[in-house]
Amino acid sequence: MEITLSVANGIPVFSLAGRLDAVTAPLLEERLRPVLVEESARIVMDCLELGYVSSAGLRVFLSTQRHLAAKGGGVAFAALAKPVRDLFHLAGLEELFVIEETPAAAAARLKR
Repeated sequence: MEITLSVANGIPVFSLAGRLDAVTAPLLEERLRPVLVEESARIVMDCLELGYVSSAGLRVFLSTQRHLAAKGGGVAFAALAKPVRDLFHLAGLEELFVIEETPAAAAARLKR
């Protein structure tokens, strides 16, 4: 899995490419760790090139949301690839997460 960091509307955007599974989930957790300790931190996960998410990957997404929400922040998802969008739908995560078509739109929603 490849993780690229950029910024949209002043919010970190983690662009994920490849597979997020039991092998790669710890890498994402490590990259997210510095953000999780900040008060009111907000992040965007750009999933345009993320082709697969296992239960380990969902755990990372859910725990990230829980940590950030507890500190007044949040996570938003952008550009969900079809397999990931289908998984979010099946798991009922569309109601839990902010999901937008672009990283900029997701960042704008988090700024509100």
